[in-house]
Amino acid sequence: MTDINRILIANRGEIACRIIRTIKTMGKTAIVVYSDADANSQHVQQADHAIHIGAAPARDSYLDAERILQAAEQSRADAIHPGYGFLSENAEFAGACESAGIAFIGPPSAAISAMGSKSAAKSLMQEAGVPVLPGYHGENQDADFLAAEAADIGYPVLLKAVLGGGGKGMRIVPTAKDFPAAYDATRREAAASFGDARLLVEKYVGRPRHVEVQVFCDTHGNAIYLGDRDCSVQRRHQKVIEEAPAPGLSAEVREAMGTAAVQCARAIDYVGAGTVEFLMDEAHGFYFMEMNTRLQVEHPVTEMVTGQDLVEWQIRVAEGDTLPLAQEAVRLHGSAIEARVYAEDPDNDFLPAAGPIDYLRTPETDAGTRIDTGVAAGDAISVHYDPMIAKLVVWAPDRTRACHRLGAALDDFNVAPLVTNVDFLKRLVLHEAFIRADL
Repeated sequence: MTDINRILIANRGEIACRIIRTIKTMGKTAIVVYSDADANSQHVQQADHAIHIGAAPARDSYLDAERILQAAEQSRADAIHPGYGFLSENAEFAGACESAGIAFIGPPSAAISAMGSKSAAKSLMQEAGVPVLPGYHGENQDADFLAAEAADIGYPVLLKAVLGGGGKGMRIVPTAKDFPAAYDATRREAAASFGDARLLVEKYVGRPRHVEVQVFCDTHGNAIYLGDRDCSVQRRHQKVIEEAPAPGLSAEVREAMGTAAVQCARAIDYVGAGTVEFLMDEAHGFYFMEMNTRLQVEHPVTEMVTGQDLVEWQIRVAEGDTLPLAQEAVRLHGSAIEARVYAEDPDNDFLPAAGPIDYLRTPETDAGTRIDTGVAAGDAISVHYDPMIAKLVVWAPDRTRACHRLGAALDDFNVAPLVTNVDFLKRLVLHEAFIRADL
């Protein structure tokens, strides 16, 4: 058993504030780091201790592993929680924590490395018996060879950067004659975005759904899944609305998908919280896409339907405890939906906004309404970071009521003078197609 009392959060904003809440509930000490831009931020004000680590750009502060480790030593931290984003899936940082004798509240560095390459991960999942889309994930990058593989798979296909993410380095190739131009363009984008031009090719699924499974593992060999989430409502491959459980799935499909997700975790000796993401076709066939080796932004919807605090689970597992629940004890109740409120202009190609928040009114929170945020009136959205203002999460006994509750809550969410996506989100969640789960 590891006694963890002082936890440094290697993150900022809403993420840090959410983790602070659990740390304090557990009676532990919350330590944060901050950049020049965040000196007066909410996470600094809410923490027990705060340490300055550099200039506003993330590369000079929140992505500087050496400075964060120095802050952990300076503050006598027992553990580092990386949050989600920044260094949370950086195997070298996890390894550096291990070498420094500081508990990393996340998976072992080897597990992060195993999932770092989409190509290698899919090959590993095939060996573990997890369903994957037909495709080529090997090392041969010759254009003619990949074109031949695409023809064998059958058009349309998807070209993807091996180290891709966030929709970058990805192109749909409708026919064989489109392949050469798509190959060249995708390689250029992959090299520019990730420093690696390697590609994989796989079958393209029309009208896909993005369904993911929350898994949790401890150091005693226990591994379970805590239901599923649907994240199909996206723009530019970035999630906009997330919900739990995924609508319209049979108990058999849920169990098969959860079992596959646990197989995935066991195949890489996983520890802690992870999310296995699947692509689902119209017949509810599901195929492994990737594993996020961290807690996800959308974890609150899982917390709302399970009644569990997943950050507390993370800390308990890092201390060497067994998982709080066995698989047969996991129960899902009702429906939860999360909307990401951003400073952005939906009428101008979702252009991000930055500037002061002079006025901020949010809905009243209760058992059915939760707000995770890192800003308050008087704060500002910085040009240096993601322009998220808050995550608005609602719960109701069924999905239809959850949709209407979220619409009503968005009515009570007002920000000035920044332009936001609040009205867009309300139109979306109250749209007939969304309410009937035509995703």
